[in-house]
This record gives sequence, structure tokens and C-alpha cells, in this order.
Amino acid sequence: MARMKGPTGDSHEGRPTDGVRLVNPDIARGSTVLFPDYAAFTAKTRPFSYGRGGTSTHDALAESVAALEEADHVVLAPSGLCAVTLALMSFAEAGSHILVTDSAYDPTRSFCDGVLRRMGVETTYYDPLIGGGLAELVRPETRAVLAESPGSLTFEVQDLPAIIAAAGEVPVIVDNTWSAGVHFKPLRMGAAVSVQAATKYLGGHSDLLMGTLACSAGAARLVERTARLIGISVAASDAALMHRGMRTLHRRLAVHEATGLALARWLEGREEIARVLHPALPSHPQHGVWARDFTGASGLFAAELARGDEAYIAAFCDALRLFGMGYSWGGYESLCIPTWPERNRTATQWKAKGRMLRLHAGLEDEEDLIADLDAAFARANAVPPQGKP
Repeated sequence: MARMKGPTGDSHEGRPTDGVRLVNPDIARGSTVLFPDYAAFTAKTRPFSYGRGGTSTHDALAESVAALEEADHVVLAPSGLCAVTLALMSFAEAGSHILVTDSAYDPTRSFCDGVLRRMGVETTYYDPLIGGGLAELVRPETRAVLAESPGSLTFEVQDLPAIIAAAGEVPVIVDNTWSAGVHFKPLRMGAAVSVQAATKYLGGHSDLLMGTLACSAGAARLVERTARLIGISVAASDAALMHRGMRTLHRRLAVHEATGLALARWLEGREEIARVLHPALPSHPQHGVWARDFTGASGLFAAELARGDEAYIAAFCDALRLFGMGYSWGGYESLCIPTWPERNRTATQWKAKGRMLRLHAGLEDEEDLIADLDAAFARANAVPPQGKP
């Protein structure tokens, strides 16, 4: 869709620049594209040919994502999951093999174990902390490696340079949603594709679904062709909303980061918490790797409760007033959900004393959020222990 590069983080990317103009590009909706004459209709290179391939509205958004991710080409998908599955299908083929991090987003595992298996593609899940040891898992028929750093439930930070080196000629796809493309640059490190669930931070307002695939020059043509053959398309109105969200991305992300760190540090001092998993905290097991490869954090992290009985969890969650309980993250609202990461592991075992909570720090005042958590702990602590913690 777009093939441009620009200065990273420039909020002016994808805007009209000539003459008297509106601040934002027009929303170009449509399916049929009309050509002025036979020569234009049969030309080998045409700016637009059919609505499914995108319009100037889509190109403007893709230009901004390309600048953010330092990409040669960006493909838009209707959801984050679709972006991941499109990336995998661009490289996998019948009889081939792929490597996927054991900390991967659960729907990604379902796709690999369901659709790809039926297509004759074998998936091996690897320890997210494997680093250069990945080389031992690469086979002649391996066609792709899928990394996710940090993991969106358990927050392992992968040693991406070591993984890319170990993969050799095998293309590495990175789910880069946690950093929003702002604080982590996989393509700069040699990854083939950087995928985001743009639904999260790029949109930022929890009102639309979209995915982005930022591609290196070597991967761009294959990913774009696969998207075209499958028939993937995104509505122009959604592309315009996503582009509007990107205008404030850096400012919003700074608040998410600051509030998330304040909450994480506060939780580390609570006796109800066994451990906090936030890559930007020195207590995180891979903090050194994070500090080397990332320039900052987002507002998503996890905390392990010292207790794990259902009555305690229910009392805690039901007492929250500012933290919503719902899937996704990256919007202006704070969220807190219980998670069960041990259910989706095959290469590794996830062990926790109590229930895991995933928290997203929104744009509310941090003191109000801390007060909300404090009140929830007070409500939960009044519940007598039931069964084994």
C-alpha cells in the first residue's frame, strides 16, 4: 500500500502538504476506480486499480506506519490477529516448518495448531528465552520464526539480535504491539516483518480493529502479494480513524509508560503481590535485555498475586471501579484481567504461586488508579482463604 520512509515519530507524516488544504487527508471510499483512457487502464504501474487494494486514505496511514517502524512497505490488515496470520501464511507452505515463541498470543497458537496444521505446516514452540539456542531448532524446511517481545501475558523479553542471528536466512516476524513501534525497532535489527495489533496503541481509543505489517525490502513483495491473493482489505473510514489516533501516539504513550511504572512500583511494595513483571523494572529477569534494545515502555504489565483462590480473585476484580475488566489494551482506559498463562505452554512450564493479573495503565490520574487498587485489595483481603492458595 505505501512504499515510503520518513523520520520516525513525525506526527506530520501522511498529511497534505501543498496549497490551501485541510490538516488531515480526505477519506477516499470506493470500490471501482475509473481510468481516463485505455493507456491508463493498461499501464503496468497505476496508483490505484480497485478499492480492495487501498486508496489515498490507506496510503496516508501506511506512510505514517512506515515512518514509525522504519519500513520499506506497510500492509494493512483488518485486525491484529489477521496481521499475524497473514505474516505466517506469507512464508509457510505445505510440508514446511515454523518456529513460534511459547509465549505467543493465544489466538496465534490456535491458528498454528488448527489452520496451519491442516495445511500441512508443522509448528514447533520454543522457549522465549532461548536466544542463540534457536539455531538448534532450525531445520532445512523451516520457513519462518515468530517472536513476540515482550510476551503479552508473561512479559519475557526475547534476545532478538541473537534469535535473528540464529535463524540465519529464515525470516523473523516480530509481534511489536507492546512497544507500539515507538520503543522497539525490529526491522533495524534485521527482522523481516514487524507486526502490530494497531487496535491497541496506534488507534488508542478502543473503537476500531486493525493490524499492520511493516516489512523489510526483502519481505515486502511476498507479504503484499499474499494479502492481495487472500483478499484482505480495510475500510477507509477505519484507516482514517487509525491515522487520527497515530497523531497523538507519542504523547499518549508517554503517559501510559509513566503511569504504568508508577503502578508497578506501588504494587511491588504490596504484601498481596508475589512479584511484578514489568520489563522496565530492575527486578524483571530480562531487564538488561530490555534496557539494551528498547528506548521505553508502554502501560502493559503483569502482577502475580500471593493468593490464588477464586473467591479472592472475584472480590478483587469486582471491587475495581476505574479498571475495566475486558480484553485488549492500549486504549485510554485502564484494564485489569485475570490470566491463566499456564494453560498455553508446551515448550516451557509457567509456574506461579497465585493468580496472574494483567494490567493496562490508561490515561486516568495515577493517584486515582492506585486508590482503586488499594480499595480492591481491602475488599479481597476481607475474604477468608479458601482451599490451597
